[in-house]
Amino acid sequence: MFKLTLSIDELQAYVFQQLSHFFPDSRLSPKETKFRKSFYQAMERSEYCFRHVALKSFHHEGTTFFSHTHSDQYTLFLWFLSNSVWKEFEDSELASKLFYLNKTLNGVVCMYDAEMPNIFLIVHGGGVVLGKASYSDFFVCYQGCTVGAIDGVYPSFGKGVAMAPQSTVVGKCIVGDYSTIGNQALLRNKNLEIRSLYYRDTDTGQHSVKQTNEPWAQSFFNVPITN
Repeated sequence: MFKLTLSIDELQAYVFQQLSHFFPDSRLSPKETKFRKSFYQAMERSEYCFRHVALKSFHHEGTTFFSHTHSDQYTLFLWFLSNSVWKEFEDSELASKLFYLNKTLNGVVCMYDAEMPNIFLIVHGGGVVLGKASYSDFFVCYQGCTVGAIDGVYPSFGKGVAMAPQSTVVGKCIVGDYSTIGNQALLRNKNLEIRSLYYRDTDTGQHSVKQTNEPWAQSFFNVPITN
């Protein structure tokens, strides 16, 4: 069951009114096929993603929730919508507007043509920059996280990777499955083995790595993420 705070028609009108407010160029109609079809695809993708999330505001006792006033949920939905517009119609103008809307409302920079996984979570948003890296399911990031390139080379993330607030992963990095990047840690042109905890000492600034058994990302999802 997918429980919404607005009806499908109301939510579609809500998104359209936001687009019209921020981009009043009258170049889009709410009846256009590309908008409506992409909207329904984004709803399906959001429902699939949300029902795997352990947080009760997303999914609880067989019911998956979507509130238009829950900023983390709306962040994910807007990204799915922008990506659906791009994948289905290659409409860069509409996809760019949805990307810009997400950036304006939620402080999240994640391009519409990024290859985000089917199941991922952005917690709190604000200052999040997710570049065109290779991501896998059960990816989690918090506010202030950055994923970027060095000399055009982006990181590659395994399954179940979590990034704590203010952490950064840039350049030629292969981050193994079930790994965690700690608060304010910087991983640059460095690989991490499976089940690694990479963290920065707050007193010395020195970075260290150790092995962990239970990935932090597991706490965010209601299905086993490890093989």
